[in-house]
Amino acid sequence: MPIVFAVVVEPIGDGLASNLRLPGGNVTGVTTFDPEQATEQLQLLKALNPSLERVAILSDLGVSDCMSTSNRDAAHRLRIQPQVIRVEAPSPEYEKAFEAMERERAQALVVLEEPINQACRKRIAELAIAYRLPSVFPVSMLDAGGLIAYGTSLREAARQMAQYADTILRGGNPGELPIRAALSHELVLNLQTAGQLGITVPSEVLARTNQVIR
Repeated sequence: MPIVFAVVVEPIGDGLASNLRLPGGNVTGVTTFDPEQATEQLQLLKALNPSLERVAILSDLGVSDCMSTSNRDAAHRLRIQPQVIRVEAPSPEYEKAFEAMERERAQALVVLEEPINQACRKRIAELAIAYRLPSVFPVSMLDAGGLIAYGTSLREAARQMAQYADTILRGGNPGELPIRAALSHELVLNLQTAGQLGITVPSEVLARTNQVIR
């Protein structure tokens, strides 16, 4: 049976395809992984706190570490010290993760677009507020309640997925349809969370937003 996906960060690393241009088999779709996204997310956090020096990166131990590596490298390029914390399903110990962030004096949090974080996104946002950490989530976790949601557009990914589904229903072979990248971005700011953290969002950041939650 043909399978078309729309929210897969690393299709090769996760074993869904061996080649993006010619995936083979019965699976194709749209990846939301943008190699520049990590840098953009960190720059947004730095715009809120120009003295940002230490950032925690929350990852899922059960998937490829390509995203945590990408974020670690981006932090080093911006001269920010990264602290990668990988939690494990089915019972991720987020409380211990945040205690570790506090010990290492993390000043902000990046939540990676990975399965266990997606499932526990609201708990993560609650803990980030409790520990006074400005947070950036992927757009797919917009409803978590984090300070910032930024990343590749899920609406664009869904549109491309629908096009592929139509092609396959008309007789197309999924193994011959290249895996596309959804690289248009959305930025959402949660001013309720900003208020809880005592953060004033700069006007230049507000001017970039696609959506503001008040």
